[in-house]
Amino acid sequence: IFYVRLTLKKVPETPAQKVHRYSLTGQYLTQKYFGISQYVQDANQIFLPDRYGRVKHGVPLTNFMNAQYYGEILLGTPPQTFSVVFDTGSSNLWVPSTHCTSIACFLHRRYDSGQSTTYKSNGTEFEIHYGTGSLEGIISNDVLQVGDISVEGQDFGESVKEPGFTFAFGRFDGIFGLGKFTYINSYVYESGELVFGGTDESHFTGDIHWAPVKRKGYWEVDLEKIVFDGEEVEIEGTGAAIDTGSSLLAIPTTLADLINKQIGAKKNFAGQYVIECDKIPSLPVFSLQFGGKLFNLTGSEYILK
Repeated sequence: IFYVRLTLKKVPETPAQKVHRYSLTGQYLTQKYFGISQYVQDANQIFLPDRYGRVKHGVPLTNFMNAQYYGEILLGTPPQTFSVVFDTGSSNLWVPSTHCTSIACFLHRRYDSGQSTTYKSNGTEFEIHYGTGSLEGIISNDVLQVGDISVEGQDFGESVKEPGFTFAFGRFDGIFGLGKFTYINSYVYESGELVFGGTDESHFTGDIHWAPVKRKGYWEVDLEKIVFDGEEVEIEGTGAAIDTGSSLLAIPTTLADLINKQIGAKKNFAGQYVIECDKIPSLPVFSLQFGGKLFNLTGSEYILK
């Protein structure tokens, strides 16, 4: 059993930066959820509990566009430093390789196996395909350090081909997948909190509701029902990924268009739906059902202001 508390720091942004972030979010979510990873590498976690049965360790995180948080990990001996997004919406750890000649790799730090005395060759090839991009590489093995935890013999991906600009201008080097049955955890600064392995009862009232996970790779649960303005929307076999790497509620385009039309929202110059702020208090309730429980969102909870 392990228990980790993470405080989160929000970085202010200008209206222009906010519009730009919204425009990128759709593409980001499309890449994540409408592509298929052809390789999933599971690994064991190593946590050494103290006499109370708990382990606490932290990694400072940097806020990227209020949508992704990235922090530093170390690979190899002597350690090579990389910035990675800690992402519950994916299941693989990868960083750029010195064998990569793509533009995206040259713009980031690259792992050099020849400089590590603890490197072990694996050589298994992998591919990760996204809606608007792809990633190719090989599996390698080395010492991984996250915060004060060191894991010997950790498998990870060396990216050797990153075509296009999907990752070229990201402020992070790679992705640290936290999807089900994968890797470790993280830590940040004040302004919010994320807890692994436990709960902080000072931050909520009532009971926690649990829903069974639908499949590996994502923390995906069944979305049993959608209700808008008292009317149930017809859905069938729909899953929902609970994802710390996304800052918005993502639903199918046809349903989003229908809801936006219903509330009187109009598209702006950047292609986002907008609505007058004074209408928010009178907007209908939007409800989602997970594990037999209906979760109700008011207008102020599903409209970004």
